[in-house]
This record gives sequence, C-alpha cells and structure tokens, in this order.
Amino acid sequence: MTTMEKVSAGISAIANQVFDKEPLNYLEVAGLYAIVAAGRHNMVSLEVLYNHARDPELKALIRRAIDEQTDWLINKAEHLLQASDGLLPTLHFARRKLHDSSPDLPDDAHFSDQEIVGAIASMAKASQTAVLSAMHQTYQPEVAQVYRRILDAAFDFNYSLLQLALDKGWLPHMAKVKH
Repeated sequence: MTTMEKVSAGISAIANQVFDKEPLNYLEVAGLYAIVAAGRHNMVSLEVLYNHARDPELKALIRRAIDEQTDWLINKAEHLLQASDGLLPTLHFARRKLHDSSPDLPDDAHFSDQEIVGAIASMAKASQTAVLSAMHQTYQPEVAQVYRRILDAAFDFNYSLLQLALDKGWLPHMAKVKH
C-alpha cells in the first residue's frame, strides 16, 4: 500500500467506526475467537522458546514477536470481541517469566537456536495464514485494519528472522534438483 492508500484506509476505518457501525458477523467473531485462543497458546510457546534461546539477537527477535505482535493482536482481538458483546475464550495458559540466560539443561534436553528458528518460522506461517483467512472473511474495516497491521508487522518479522538465520548459518542445506 502506498502512504496515501494507508491514510485513506485509516480515514475510512474511522468514519465507519463512528457512522456505520455494524455488529460482527459469525465468521468475524469465530475468527477473532480463534485468534485469541491460538494467540494465548503461541504466547507461552514463545516464552518457553525465549528461555531456551542462547543467542542474544534471537532472544531480541522472540521478545519482539511477543510484545509487538502476539500480545498486541490478542489485546486488539479481545477488545473487538468485547465491543460486540462476544465471549472471550476461557482457555488460559500459565505465563512464563522471561529469563536472560537459558536454563542449565543438558544439550539433549534443550532446544538449539537453529531448532528455535524453525519452530518460530512454522508458528509464524500458521499464524499469518490464519490471520489472512480471517481477513478474507471480514466486512468490518476496523477488523480488517487490525489484520492488515499485524500482517505488515509479521512480514517484517519474517524477513528479520530469515536474515538472522542466514547470518548465523541456521538454515538447513537443501540439495539442488538436477535435471
């Protein structure tokens, strides 16, 4: 999107919030509900992976995923559900304290940084696919704006994760197909 298109979309979303407020439809509620439930699980998974990570740059990326994406999206989705009298998932997980150093575990009981990158990449792909699917099922500009913003941030995050994996040599070597 160009800057002008983003401004126009923002103005349209504000106008729709004020003047043309419709209740969320069943698909929108189901999508937001699923995002909250899965987000809560992803949050604790990211916290555990953060605590296992040894590389400081990887820890910073995971912290970014927790603070700027997962927590942000959960809060926005909960707010949208509550504003339309929707119920929030009762599913909760025990949050983990984030530690600067990884636990003192034997190597065979500990995720390697390479394994953590793979797990986060898979989690990100699944999350982004779910958000994109939910975005295609919404008619509410306010909800679509939330999805657009998180997808923009997620694509930036994916690029940062890819760059880190390339720089550290954590990507698996793939054999080339010969014809």
